[in-house]
Amino acid sequence: MKNNSQKPVKKNKSLLDEKQPHVCEINLPASKLPPSKPFFDFRDSFHWRVLRILSEFVDGFQFLANFDKIKTVTFFGSARFPEDNHWYQVARQLGNLLGQDGYGVVTGGGPGIMEAGNRGVSEGGGESLGLNIKLLYEQRINPYVKKSMSFHYFFSRKTMLTYSAQAYVYFPGGFGTLDEFFEIITLLQTNKISSKSPVICVGKEFWDPIVALIKQSIYGRFQAIDEQDQLIYTVVDTAEEAFELIKKAPHVKYFS
Repeated sequence: MKNNSQKPVKKNKSLLDEKQPHVCEINLPASKLPPSKPFFDFRDSFHWRVLRILSEFVDGFQFLANFDKIKTVTFFGSARFPEDNHWYQVARQLGNLLGQDGYGVVTGGGPGIMEAGNRGVSEGGGESLGLNIKLLYEQRINPYVKKSMSFHYFFSRKTMLTYSAQAYVYFPGGFGTLDEFFEIITLLQTNKISSKSPVICVGKEFWDPIVALIKQSIYGRFQAIDEQDQLIYTVVDTAEEAFELIKKAPHVKYFS
């Protein structure tokens, strides 16, 4: 005779089972929750990025247009130089000379050479402008910037740094400074910007080896540039020398 009795059904363990204390932790911090599907942020789409880039260019040109009647000079150089650095002091001195003569100084708004330029022109009574970059956790902007604008994209910021300058002054610096130097001389070489705006490299001990590389290798050995391309830039050693070259440059108007 068949046994019709049912086998006992195993009961699921309760969520409050003391043997599984981790299961009853319902109100967990976000870091302890199981991974979820990636959340799509519409701001990550290329459509939104195009509009964001466009807005930075519109806002940037509008910002610069406010200072079209002022002759501005853009400073480039290392962000790592402290106040007691020789080239920080030279940049500060040049900024002061420019400020006393009615010029404005535009920098990336950060520390080092940028701070020195903004500091010097402020002390000289000139316009001190900073075009800084938005960082993930903070914005590094030096206290000597009087008027500023922040950018999300480095390339739009770089365009504004170079667009309306009457002169470009390069102090010793790192990869960023060299990148900006070679980009400007390329734009001048290809007649994309006015050749009336001088490119001034301050600091012979830093720039002479680079100039020698260009002369001996890029031009001399490989013939990758023309001889006259080496006349695009001038190397000086003092603030006074740089100031004299800047004064000779005409006021180039980019806005009308």
